[in-house]
Amino acid sequence: MPKKQKFPHLVGSKWTSLQTTWGWRHFQVVNRKNEGEWVFAEMVASCDPSVRFWINAKQLKERSLWQAGWRSLQE
Repeated sequence: MPKKQKFPHLVGSKWTSLQTTWGWRHFQVVNRKNEGEWVFAEMVASCDPSVRFWINAKQLKERSLWQAGWRSLQE
């Protein structure tokens, strides 16, 4: 039986950082990388595609850092 993939819907997902990150708050996952037991997501700022960085996908589950979807400041 094949092993279940961690974070199967990662690519294409949208996220809001609760703190300004590289000058922006809204990001989209454009790529994923598996390295052993670790899964990394390449994040791109929605308003500036030149802002790109890799993050451990587990950090996206930290509700004190990230929220799923694009949220306004009031939400």
